[in-house]
Amino acid sequence: MSTPDTLPPRWPVPPAPPAHDPVLFARAMRDMRLTWRARGILAELAVGYAPGEAPTIGDLVALTRDERLAAEGREAFRKAVGTLRGLGYLTPDATTASASGVGARLIVDLAPAEDACLIPQRYGYELAVEGV
Repeated sequence: MSTPDTLPPRWPVPPAPPAHDPVLFARAMRDMRLTWRARGILAELAVGYAPGEAPTIGDLVALTRDERLAAEGREAFRKAVGTLRGLGYLTPDATTASASGVGARLIVDLAPAEDACLIPQRYGYELAVEGV
């Protein structure tokens, strides 16, 4: 939210929610193959942006430490994006990709969540049935 004393956000909140399957999104957020950092990046990109307003990976990496409120470094960010790309959660948008892939917008695909490595339920928290 912006006030007269603040600037509007660089990447505005989209007017409508993304069309992702909520079950796949939940599975992706619980995929143990992903670090917490990678899950955060995936969540950020999955919330959706208005056409043409989505940041490129270069835009996100280039944010200053002040803008990121002293969050993780650029190499950590790049590593997390590499993990997401390796698992297929993010793919470069062919219309924006350069020869090196730098500056490319990434398309979110939650299909890899079908194969998510989820924490198994180790203790039987089942409904107790009387007389059994």
